[in-house]
Amino acid sequence: GLTGGIASGKSVVADMFADLGVPVIDTDVIAREIVEPGQPALEEIRERFGEHMINAAGNLDRAAMRKEIFADEKSRSDLEAILHPRIGAETRRQADAADGDYQLIVVPLLTESALLEFVDRVLVVDCNEDLQIRRLRARDIESIEQARRILKAQVNREERLAIADDVILNEGSLRDARDAVTRLDREYRHLARLRDRP
Repeated sequence: GLTGGIASGKSVVADMFADLGVPVIDTDVIAREIVEPGQPALEEIRERFGEHMINAAGNLDRAAMRKEIFADEKSRSDLEAILHPRIGAETRRQADAADGDYQLIVVPLLTESALLEFVDRVLVVDCNEDLQIRRLRARDIESIEQARRILKAQVNREERLAIADDVILNEGSLRDARDAVTRLDREYRHLARLRDRP
């Protein structure tokens, strides 16, 4: 299981593992797929949160939803109740269908997820909060205040690191991250071979 705070570099690290031929199952991708038009989850969101969460094209208005759930804890837990069971079931299905020595399952909120019991090891991609805020501002976050609210809504850094078997400190160059990924890939393949011995 690969996790880390928002804007820590999880996707960059996951892509590096994929480049080494590792099957990557990304729960964020699954989360987007299960709220596509016509999916039951999108209809539940419409019923719970209202029409204003659906844009003119019939898609989930992600910016409006993000603003809602980071401003209101009840809204956040209601959305999670709609999405998390579906995400978990589809993640397990994809993991069962994947091949390779091991698979990487990307779960941003792994500390709070039932998938924590499903994975064999936890890799945390970590960086300091100031760097997270700078990266968030470079993305689509409107203000420092909103960036801080998003960070505050997530499990704190210490709790993430407490569940880690392995950590990639992603505060340096891409080469540093790639070197760490290459080293861990070798280790994970070795562990998988040991596990598969009769």
